[in-house]
Amino acid sequence: MSIFAPVDVPELQPAGTEPPSAPPRPAPAVRAARRLGRSAAQVAVLAIGLWWLVPTLGLALTSLRSPADNSDTGWWTVLREPAQLTLRNYQNLLADGRITHAMWNTVLISLPATVLVVAIGAAAAYPLAWLEFRGRQAVTAALVALIAVPVQVAILPDARVFRLLGVSGTIPAMVAFHVAFGLPFAIFLLRNFYAAIPADLIEAARMDGGGEFAIFRRVVLPLGAPALASLAVFQFVWVWNDLVVALVFAHSDHAPITAVLQEQMRSFPSNIDVVAPGAFVSMAVPLLVFFLFQRFFLQSMLAGSVR
Repeated sequence: MSIFAPVDVPELQPAGTEPPSAPPRPAPAVRAARRLGRSAAQVAVLAIGLWWLVPTLGLALTSLRSPADNSDTGWWTVLREPAQLTLRNYQNLLADGRITHAMWNTVLISLPATVLVVAIGAAAAYPLAWLEFRGRQAVTAALVALIAVPVQVAILPDARVFRLLGVSGTIPAMVAFHVAFGLPFAIFLLRNFYAAIPADLIEAARMDGGGEFAIFRRVVLPLGAPALASLAVFQFVWVWNDLVVALVFAHSDHAPITAVLQEQMRSFPSNIDVVAPGAFVSMAVPLLVFFLFQRFFLQSMLAGSVR
């Protein structure tokens, strides 16, 4: 006879084999409130977006109406009288030599200022992010301090320097000013983006014998494409829409479109057929650049996710 009584041992199940219990289903009132909240949020976002588009719509319709119609009625009347729409204002705008020359001046100012800021900023941000040298933190702190300096503080000193150099009022002077004020923000932005790159990639490239320039060109630049594209858009839009620097540094022959349109604003009621289409064209170019680079943002992020 055994002295040990039989004991029923429960069957053990491996951990994690039990099906997870489904979360309790919320009550119908809670589900209805959630759907109502999402719908209300969508309606609110749509309403805010349409409200922000009203000035742009008004400018576009004003640019498509004759001066007589604009002086007699508001732009909203075109919604019930579409016969008011005409392209004559844009034909006259393109036939105006001063406007087309101002647009070309804006291109000559914006493109070099954007390319130089992106190129110099991309190269200067790499050592601040991945190279060890004395004074690196001090340089970074100085960049932050320079970002906080307003443009108006440096206008008069730079105007005197440009006058001594003999370039006052020219396009190179405006490009130099925009590059000087765009570089602190560009270097600081790209430095923070480069610092977020995994250190293992940089160390692996160095172990493979790659020099700093090769690492910058083959590793950092491809991964930093989204930041470079964002910086290019910000710099281009800022320079294209600038008015203060243009009024101070540009002579009449080198004035961009913003300065020329500001002169037309002195007699706005009689020049609305020039101001409205000119302002709309000036606004359409940065929007076009933004939408073109938006596709580049998506392509860069998808390419970086599969590396």
